Amino acid sequence: MLVGDIMNVGVIGATGYAGQQLVWLLNNHKRVNISFLASHSYSDNLYSSVYKNYKGFIQNNCINIQQVYENLSSLDIAFIALPHGKSMDITKDLVSKGIRVIDLSADFRLNSPEVYKKWYGLEHGGKELLQESIYGLPELNRDSIKNGQLIANPGCYPTASILALAPLLKNNLIDIDTIIIDAKSGVSGAGRSLNTNTLFCECNESVKAYGIGNHRHTPEIEQELSDLINGNISLLFTPHLIPMNRGILATCYNKLAQRCSVEALEEIYKDFYSHNYFVRVLEYIPETKWVKGSNFCDIGIVLDNKTNRVIVIAAIDNLIKGAAGQAIQNMNIMLGFDEWEGLNFPGMIP
Repeated sequence: MLVGDIMNVGVIGATGYAGQQLVWLLNNHKRVNISFLASHSYSDNLYSSVYKNYKGFIQNNCINIQQVYENLSSLDIAFIALPHGKSMDITKDLVSKGIRVIDLSADFRLNSPEVYKKWYGLEHGGKELLQESIYGLPELNRDSIKNGQLIANPGCYPTASILALAPLLKNNLIDIDTIIIDAKSGVSGAGRSLNTNTLFCECNESVKAYGIGNHRHTPEIEQELSDLINGNISLLFTPHLIPMNRGILATCYNKLAQRCSVEALEEIYKDFYSHNYFVRVLEYIPETKWVKGSNFCDIGIVLDNKTNRVIVIAAIDNLIKGAAGQAIQNMNIMLGFDEWEGLNFPGMIP
């Protein structure tokens, strides 16, 4: 790739929330051209008729999956933003044709097809690619992402949780049998499909826990944290639905293996993330409103001396750092762009 080259990208599943966020970011990225936007539900519709905020910005008609294959000759990277179980076949096809793929579904995040079947209830249709896929958390896997052909973009809850806990585990600072993650997400995390549980009257003015002990992001978090220590981590993860559009706050409770000051812990975190632009270690408690609309992960640390526990709080925008923004960050790494290209903006207020 020559400096200044414009790279061609396509988005499959462009009309879901994560797909739409991808389009928004790609439209403002100076180094890419959107070759196609594919959508099963809105094939042959003008994209700006589905999302009217794009009138005058996006002129593309949505195409169907079959038409995707007619647009591969000059494609550099394909983003796949389909529900789990739907991206396996298309990913296999694209990879076999030499197309680099960033998959935003859960289909290639887990190393084991047996674990995937247990948690997602499906036989894995792309087992041969599982060992080739790279878990696309740049802060931990940047070097592998550079040369990867298939990037498994992390889930939103795992992104916040793993970034919150990685420095503690890497430095052997906590008892690994005591990890509890209490996480809360905005309603957009459930996607755009019609679901009674996410109707306004069902979720407004209420907070509810769900997937207690069996949420599908649990094995993903355990897998990546276990890899950090070359061991086996089993943790308690409880997600909650919050009546807001976007944002995740993950509060992680851990018993310290030894006494440590909060100042020392903050320095350990700052050192761990010193070369990672999108992680900000704070001296105060993060809030989702300060990262809304951005690719940043804000992390705060609280020490409870009474119980010798450290509480780490991480805040992200679930649609950006938890999905589309992280996918763009991965693309930038793969193509040799500056990692923050197209993502270098603060959160939006209010």
